[in-house]
Amino acid sequence: MTGRLEGKVAIVTGAGSIGPGWGNGKATAVLFAREGARVLAVDRNPQAVEETRAIIAGEGGVCESFTADVARAPEVAALVRRCLEAFGTVDILHNNVGILALGGPVELDEAEWDRVLAVNLKSMFLTCKHVLPVMEARGRGAIVNIGSVAGIRDLGVPYVAYTTTKGAVLAFTRSVALQYARKGIRANTVLPGLMDTPMVEAGLPGAYAQGDVARMKALRHAQCPMGRMGDAWDVARAALFLSSDDARYITGAELLVDGGLTCKVS
Repeated sequence: MTGRLEGKVAIVTGAGSIGPGWGNGKATAVLFAREGARVLAVDRNPQAVEETRAIIAGEGGVCESFTADVARAPEVAALVRRCLEAFGTVDILHNNVGILALGGPVELDEAEWDRVLAVNLKSMFLTCKHVLPVMEARGRGAIVNIGSVAGIRDLGVPYVAYTTTKGAVLAFTRSVALQYARKGIRANTVLPGLMDTPMVEAGLPGAYAQGDVARMKALRHAQCPMGRMGDAWDVARAALFLSSDDARYITGAELLVDGGLTCKVS
């Protein structure tokens, strides 16, 4: 590796994985560590985030795991305190937590609407609320939020809460980017397209092919101009770029990682 994050401290939320394989947050935490960052890996599932920590430690990297629900303010405050205790500062905040719930306004339960908004959007508000003062005091920092092409394009799946939150992530990130641009803090959004991750297997089969996972994957591969879905490492590499000094003059940007999907008319 090239040491692009050497000497940096990164908080990565959603750093576990919902199932076997590589989720976006898990891959990003490992890649950040490989590039020299000290990582606080955060997830609400203690076993999942400990697996990520163990992978990083096994490769000789530095990582602490922390269990927290980032939709809850006291737990977010606690994870930031722990990062400061362990590593002294925060240089990078990577907001990767996200869930989905199928259904439009009529079908979706109100409690599910509230849950998706809390996890996908409120969590970013809370992490920024507690991390931004740390970054501002030092005059530098990078925030990378995970959005989705579902926030700007219809993908043929009825999940109104998910699309609403992913659209809102763009506006939220732009607002933070502009407010803090003169304070040395950058904020950008990564918009993954159709990705092959454990979250897709866990959350989407009901929307494709009557729950047939293999058929669902085949249909999603076929939708992509490159003929295949991306994976967690594609998202992680985009997050690495935006977190690094290579992107030092980039803020308020929306980086598509979609294999050309959003170039299509249909």
